[in-house]
Amino acid sequence: MIRISGSVIDPNAIMNQIPQGDIEKNTFDILSSSSKVYSFKSLNELNFELSMRKSIVNAAIDLNNSSFSFRVFRKSRCNPDFWDRTNDGGFLLKKGVNPSDAIKDIYVHSSKYGTECATAMVIVYYKAVLDVFPEELFNRLFPEIYLMNWSHLDRDLGIREYGPGEDDLPGDGMYFKNPDVNPLTPEWQGENVIYLGNGKYYGHGIGISDEKEIIRALNDNRISGSTVSAYRLDSVKRLDFKYLAQKYNSFTPPRDMGSYNAEWPVVYIPHPNN
Repeated sequence: MIRISGSVIDPNAIMNQIPQGDIEKNTFDILSSSSKVYSFKSLNELNFELSMRKSIVNAAIDLNNSSFSFRVFRKSRCNPDFWDRTNDGGFLLKKGVNPSDAIKDIYVHSSKYGTECATAMVIVYYKAVLDVFPEELFNRLFPEIYLMNWSHLDRDLGIREYGPGEDDLPGDGMYFKNPDVNPLTPEWQGENVIYLGNGKYYGHGIGISDEKEIIRALNDNRISGSTVSAYRLDSVKRLDFKYLAQKYNSFTPPRDMGSYNAEWPVVYIPHPNN
């Protein structure tokens, strides 16, 4: 159920006040029909999360449709005009480069990039935030991006992990574990994914698949004779949507941004996949 300003709301009463895209409506239906209580300070805060989740899904689909390749860290690559590749295979934002330009370049010149699945998920989250936030705010929040799996996340990205019992919501990060992975192919020890909704996931290297297809691919890379199946962990990673909404709504734009409005919702840009 959904609670706004301390009161449980009738979903039908606010249906015409939420974004009407398929992803937002799917997310809203899950939130409103859940036995869990999802609390928001305002309708604007709810709409921000719905639209941010749509942005995550779109960023995942766009990365899947790009030429961004799968590579282990020792063979990773990036565009040296925007990133410095570190000795451990990560991508460090180059001095003097706008963070927003560097993230966009991964999508524009995707053939110049390759890394493993966890880093790809982090790239999706940065791109999703960039597509919603003004570039000035994005650059202010993320001045020193270092792309290297989950261990070097910027504090302001606000990704949190939640344990068992959570609803599966579009834009959630999840993990499929392969406990009996073949030691000759350690890159198949698991698959980080973004849940796209309607039973579909994006995993870098695997592409857009359902749960059975992902487990089948991981099981094909077990040690010989293993009967222990890969499985999806019962936990999810999520952006701290409330924190990001607060950052968005408290942003004071420079004068040259003209008539920027710091109240949600922003203008929705149609996406060809939705």
